[in-house]
Amino acid sequence: MLVVSGASTSNAVVRGRSGESVVLLSGELPEVLTERSVAELLDLAAAVLTGEEMAMFRDCLRALRRGERLGHRRVEVGGAVLTIYHES
Repeated sequence: MLVVSGASTSNAVVRGRSGESVVLLSGELPEVLTERSVAELLDLAAAVLTGEEMAMFRDCLRALRRGERLGHRRVEVGGAVLTIYHES
């Protein structure tokens, strides 16, 4: 599972071309992961992710909220910096 955070103003949960799940989060982590935003994000994710993926996603969100870093890399696109977190 990939979690991508960047300068956009909205969040999304999608499937990539090869079927992998991708979660797009806007803003800086972990500050943007409030109780309300996490609840909304989990509602979005439930429409796309399988039960097993949801469990892993919840674990990833908990780790990010605690300030733990998953495997990650930073990419700059048109002046916007995206941080890509992935399960190591």
